[in-house]
Amino acid sequence: MREITIGNITAGGNNPPLIIAGPCVIENEEIIFHTAQRLKEICLSVGLPFVFKSSFDKANRTSVTSFRGPGIEKGLRLLAEVKSRVAVPVISDIHSIEQIRPAAEILDIIQIPAFLCRQTDLLVAASNTGKPVSVKKGQFLAPWDVQNIIGKFTSTGNEKLMLTERGTTFGYNNLVVDFRSFPIMRSFGYPVIFDVTHSLQLPGGQGGCSGGQREYAGTLARAAAAAGVDGFFMEVHPDPDIALCDGPNMIPLDEVEKLLRDIKKISSIAEY
Repeated sequence: MREITIGNITAGGNNPPLIIAGPCVIENEEIIFHTAQRLKEICLSVGLPFVFKSSFDKANRTSVTSFRGPGIEKGLRLLAEVKSRVAVPVISDIHSIEQIRPAAEILDIIQIPAFLCRQTDLLVAASNTGKPVSVKKGQFLAPWDVQNIIGKFTSTGNEKLMLTERGTTFGYNNLVVDFRSFPIMRSFGYPVIFDVTHSLQLPGGQGGCSGGQREYAGTLARAAAAAGVDGFFMEVHPDPDIALCDGPNMIPLDEVEKLLRDIKKISSIAEY
């Protein structure tokens, strides 16, 4: 299993699971700085490495009127401030080749959204930055299909790749997690992250926006820790019920610490 270095953090191998967490989208400065600082404190207390996540633009929305975020210029500026003031690595998702260069100047990890995981030019361009990249496995792919993602990404010589599982769609506004996917994806030699909260989405489930079932976040996260993953991606918000994006599947900030303590305990005794 390859180890991926992000600043002073190492993901994969026999290292503690990486925690990638934060609000779905940048709503305002107060929310992202408060959430980043509190998540850093929680992860330090629990003893797990932490990368802050929030999107500057959510290009794949159910409705044209859905909130997308502040855009790349302001969003990257705010993420740079989080990185500096809170002293944590940051990750965000890009949606086009044009966004990669400015994003790579700020981000510690570049994220490729699930719906774009087969876009060859995007994968190669992200890889060419030399940065660590997390690619979300498309909801439409079998776990063994990530071999093609790996082949495209590593064609440049960059092997700083993480693969993220976020559930499989069978239509009818639902996603299902096949826990066999974790050992299958890990067998290709790259760290595997479990996207807890997007696996609980109900895509388009509320007509003009997605629904979600965050009440099952703990169940899926603990099961994934036992099944064997190298990290957890979870969207977290101080008050998900008033969040501007993905509120129904985000985890309340004040519930995160207990979940992370459970994850750490299970991961420490699981053998994979």
